[in-house]
Amino acid sequence: MRILIVGFSTRAIAESAARGGYNVVTLDYFGDRDQKELVENYSLMRDFQLGFSAKALLVASRSLNFQAVAYASSLENHPDVIEELAEGHTLLGNSPSILRRARDWGHLRLVCRQENIAHPVTLLPGEEEQARGSGRWVSKPARSGGGHGISFWRGGALGKGRVLQEWIEGKACSAAFVADGRQCVLLGLTEQLIGRGELGALRFTWCGNILPLSLPAPEIGTVIGSVREIAEKLTRSCDLRGVNGVDFVLGRDEAGRPVPYLVEVNPRYTASMELIEWAYGTNVFDLHVRSFDGELPSFSLRENVHRPGFYGKGIIYAREDAVMPETAGWRAKGRRDIPFPGEKIEAHHPICTVLAQGETREGCWRRLLAAAEMVWREVGESAANEGDDDHI
Repeated sequence: MRILIVGFSTRAIAESAARGGYNVVTLDYFGDRDQKELVENYSLMRDFQLGFSAKALLVASRSLNFQAVAYASSLENHPDVIEELAEGHTLLGNSPSILRRARDWGHLRLVCRQENIAHPVTLLPGEEEQARGSGRWVSKPARSGGGHGISFWRGGALGKGRVLQEWIEGKACSAAFVADGRQCVLLGLTEQLIGRGELGALRFTWCGNILPLSLPAPEIGTVIGSVREIAEKLTRSCDLRGVNGVDFVLGRDEAGRPVPYLVEVNPRYTASMELIEWAYGTNVFDLHVRSFDGELPSFSLRENVHRPGFYGKGIIYAREDAVMPETAGWRAKGRRDIPFPGEKIEAHHPICTVLAQGETREGCWRRLLAAAEMVWREVGESAANEGDDDHI
């Protein structure tokens, strides 16, 4: 069976599929150098001269031969496109009807209330009055991704397709799990790197993950239990299948105990999953495919979370317009999503991904910073000020 993997960026999931021995063809916007060397890949930008849109992916897919389709980032926001992509093919992913439920905060907040899932108060257009004079609020796209289009609310009416979320103090985190619509298995917890200027990212922009979530031993067990319960409730309420992710803020209750507040459901392969694969040695794409035959792994996160070492990925953003140098040796330096030499990358756009491993969380973070500095030097940018890490 030949599987089309499609999305805005598909390199990480394509690597997993290739390691699992699957026959895949990939279609995304970037068509990065390392991906084209790994699997058959087509780029909207390079091969079809198209800008990025879900509709463009659909149009380009019609020239490709495949029997099944798996989707990655951003297509969860376009269930109508998924419906057309899946026509006449096996869909290895959540169905359009599931996506409509899981990505609709009008539905999701009802699920959270019914299932007693902690979450920030979330308001829809027309409900803004409830937020006035009651703390800080974030305005975000209802179907957001990567932290784009998010800002602190300054009052005024919400535009169409936006929501308000109560600002929760705490650590930005993510979780990954695999589900069959009834049960699920928690695969990993990571710290999210958000708006880190040390990596060139703007405020609220996602720029990486570190695994595992660094917490004292008694607390990590509590958080694993709480997040597993959230994943189980979402699986049953939304009929989630395959690999999925959730974003949450790890806050504290009045007694100082950790509480995960659900912020987002990502009903598809997520960026943190390549760290799970690296750290725990499980093939995430294989777990994804097998789940559609009702097979879930006998994996225990409690037994694996205390393995030694921390694993990180950082998205390095250009801080000024840059032209890429020769990049042939970049993969050997622990880089992924590698651009082609001569490629022009605008300021605030991603240059590449860097991977790092350390004995401690701080050691892993410092290696990500060192890797970022090296990338900037090679593309002719001055290095960022490392600063401190107090606000992570």
